[in-house]
Amino acid sequence: MKNYFFLFLVFFAFVINAQDSEELEVQKTVEAFFEGFHKQDATIMSSFIAGEGVKLQSVWKDKEGKHHLRTEEFEKLVASIVSIPDSIVFTEKLFDFKIQVDGLMANVWVPYEFWYNNEFSHCGVNCIQLFKNDDEEWKIIYLIDTRRKQGCNNN
Repeated sequence: MKNYFFLFLVFFAFVINAQDSEELEVQKTVEAFFEGFHKQDATIMSSFIAGEGVKLQSVWKDKEGKHHLRTEEFEKLVASIVSIPDSIVFTEKLFDFKIQVDGLMANVWVPYEFWYNNEFSHCGVNCIQLFKNDDEEWKIIYLIDTRRKQGCNNN
């Protein structure tokens, strides 16, 4: 009986280690995408995206309390980021990654703060869906974020 228990513990430790490794790879993919975002590098950003048809959405509530959902094409996001003048400094700080992996699919829930010219602009949560392609690389297939100016815990 002790031998079975020992084998169970070894197997369980292996499974947990493999899952932690997958989660780390997913996090590295998201961080590398945002590194390209901050460098305003279309090539870097695009290298972490799963081709055409990637969906980007934002949800927020305006000053009047009206709810909004905006959908944007990935190419338009890249074009707008790349066109930001060098005189403007922007940073999206990511906090407290929560990652779930199931085989070829991963979900990332990561709160963020957005800073514009070193001043706090807004905060929210990025929810990012990824899949593992035939080359065993994690690629972003969907990104939605919330945006608000109040109720931010990290600033």
